This record gives sequence, structure tokens and C-alpha cells, in this order.
Amino acid sequence: MYSPTAFHIDDLDQLHAQIARSSLAILVTQGEHGLHASHLPLLLDPDAGPHGRLLGHFAQANPQWRDLAAGAEVLVIFPGASAYVSPGYYPSKARDHKAVPTWNYQTVHAWGRAEVFDEPARLRELVGRLSAHHESSQAQPWSLADAPADYLDAMLRAIVGFELPIERIAGKCKLSQNQPADNRAGVRDALAASSAPNEQEVARLMNSLG
Repeated sequence: MYSPTAFHIDDLDQLHAQIARSSLAILVTQGEHGLHASHLPLLLDPDAGPHGRLLGHFAQANPQWRDLAAGAEVLVIFPGASAYVSPGYYPSKARDHKAVPTWNYQTVHAWGRAEVFDEPARLRELVGRLSAHHESSQAQPWSLADAPADYLDAMLRAIVGFELPIERIAGKCKLSQNQPADNRAGVRDALAASSAPNEQEVARLMNSLG
């Protein structure tokens, strides 16, 4: 990932926090039949290994899990907040017109090789953890116990789980750090005044930088 020094994140706690905020990851492999990408909810075990470990599952019918089983390197992308930045947000544009459009955004990339598994007990534990994580904000959280046992057993037979020790991890936080203070303030104020939640979130992130 191209990441100029001003935008680069190397603090592991900050990288893990971005992973936790990303509800849906993009998992990419290069296998026998070319590039594959799947959108998957993943769990992070932050204390497993030097960079943490990711856990998730594929539908059995999704051929991408075979790339993992064959030992392919995996790239996992965790997108964060993003917003378009118009040149009109920069006070400097009114002075010299030297401005072009860009985007502000956050992202984390993680690389590794995975272990694939289909043991019912491990799959049940994985699905239980994923469900508990994503159901925690619901008024009446769903759990595995809510599903009939035979139905749940059939669903578990239709998936393949994986554990991915993170071998490399990198983050990028592009929030106008390369702009002078008045331009940064112009971008932040314009995004904060927007009705779009993603733009308001980027404005909040910019505020957090000071």
C-alpha cells in the first residue's frame, strides 16, 4: 500500500482499533484461477502472535477457501471512514487557485497465510463468537441456542472456517495532514457541516488529530 510518511500508521493498538471498527472486511487472494475477493465479517484476536489473528468463514460453495487451503498469501482490507474533498474547501484556492480534488480516508491492510478447518466444534465456536460480537447491540440478541439443532448442524456443514495469523500489517490515515492549518480547518468545517454521516465521521477524525 502506498503510504507517505504523513499518513502512515504503525501503532498496533491504533491498527487493531481500525480493524474493530470495520464491520465487513475484503479478503483478497491470487490463486490457480486468478484473483478472488470476498466480503466477510472477521474477528480479531489481538493477543495471538506478534500482530494478532483473524478468524472467519466462507460458504462451502465459495471456491476462494481453496486458495487459502493451498497456502496462498491473503490480503485483508479493512476500509474506514472516507469523504471527498473539494478544492473549494481550501481557503488557499481563493488566493492562488492551486488546488485539486482529493479524498480523505482511513484503511488497514493485513497479510498472512491461513489454516482452513471444517470441524463442527470449531465452526460452532467461531459462529457463536461472531454472532455474539455482532448481536451485542441488539435489543434482543440472537444466539445459536435460538436455532433448531438439526438446522444449525446443516448450516455449519455448509461453511468452512479459517484462522489467519497476521504476518504483516499497515495502516493509512489520510486526513489533510499535508495541508496548511487553514486548509485543514476548511476541510474539517465543510465536512462537519454536511448531512452525510461518512463526511461527519471524517470531520470527527480530523478533530481528533488536533
